[in-house]
Amino acid sequence: MSEHKEPGVFDLNGGCLCLDFVNTLSDRLHATPKELLRTYSDMLAWSQQAAILNAKEIQSLLAEVEEQPFEAERWLHYARQARESIYQILVAVANAEPVDAEQVEVFNRMLAETMVHACLNPDSGGFSWTWTSEPGKLERPLWFVIRSAADLLTSPELASTRLCASEDCGWLFLDTSKNHSRRWCDMKVCGNRAKARRHYKRKAEES
Repeated sequence: MSEHKEPGVFDLNGGCLCLDFVNTLSDRLHATPKELLRTYSDMLAWSQQAAILNAKEIQSLLAEVEEQPFEAERWLHYARQARESIYQILVAVANAEPVDAEQVEVFNRMLAETMVHACLNPDSGGFSWTWTSEPGKLERPLWFVIRSAADLLTSPELASTRLCASEDCGWLFLDTSKNHSRRWCDMKVCGNRAKARRHYKRKAEES
């Protein structure tokens, strides 16, 4: 899929938070993929658009970035590692291939570190998952992503995980169409690209 249209605007077409996160590397199968999380601020912009952090939390983390720029860079690197681990597991699922045990081990370590910050909150007569109140934690955006990946991996929806059919995209999405026939992460972008390629190829063959 093409890079986002303007700074801070991401395409959230994955159908699941963790898929939207792994799709922050654009044109994955191209010779030169496009990194959309170039800075920690980009990760915060994604978090705000994905509605996992509110304005107060964003401001708190931006202040932390100012105070600890090297620590923010370290967590950005960690976030990219988490993204690739999740991607490798899910792309294997989408391709009906064996999952790399090493990647599962990496993810399980990240999950264990994440769930230390999870807690239950009374909610409408029951309980819901939430996070400990640590607004200045630079790893906070990742808690949501890693928990989302764990939820997807243990959900019946896992079987609906698909890899975009575009030859250079590599993005993942949940196919929630009625007949499970969705092929593209975004029909307007990758779908139209594929149509154009077929059109040009047919014209070339005719000529």
